[in-house]
Amino acid sequence: MDLNTLIQYMNLHLISLEQDSEGIEKAMDNYSNYEDDDYRMLEIEDISTNGQIIATAHLLSVAEGRI
Repeated sequence: MDLNTLIQYMNLHLISLEQDSEGIEKAMDNYSNYEDDDYRMLEIEDISTNGQIIATAHLLSVAEGRI
């Protein structure tokens, strides 16, 4: 796989992660009880997804800087 292909993949992956994050946020908005176990699981998923977004964006910026 060449660097351009990897960058294209990372761009698509970042878009997918951002869409996932939006879906999680919408699901979280439906809860009024923040102590609910399902809400807490969504919180964990949201934190994980946001971490993946930050990491992917960083790796993408490094890869794009090398071209």
